[in-house]
Amino acid sequence: QVLLVESGGGLVQPGGSLRLSCVASTNIFSLNIMGWYRQAPGTKRELVAGITSGGSTNYADSVKGRFTISRDNAKNTLYLQMNSLKLEDTAVYYCNAGIGRVTPWMGALWGQGTQVTVSS
Repeated sequence: QVLLVESGGGLVQPGGSLRLSCVASTNIFSLNIMGWYRQAPGTKRELVAGITSGGSTNYADSVKGRFTISRDNAKNTLYLQMNSLKLEDTAVYYCNAGIGRVTPWMGALWGQGTQVTVSS
């Protein structure tokens, strides 16, 4: 069973930055889709950013120009660099991955989530 373990969440002031990491227990070269989702209280889980094995990316409109997704196959790690954070970015962030796809930008594997809180 493939495990995804996120880290890097925390408390940050508006305008600040955080970098999330997601380490996989397998060679991520085999994972055709990887991405970050988030869920705030009372809301549906939503795609933040996705990246394919070929390097194609997809971002939610709300994070374009502020967040950058990347993957390091040698380290089996997915990253999300988050800059210019806003209050509305507060959520639990989940790492997602898969060989196949449940939806065009969603795999079947999920991490446990890491809390990101943006507050002054």
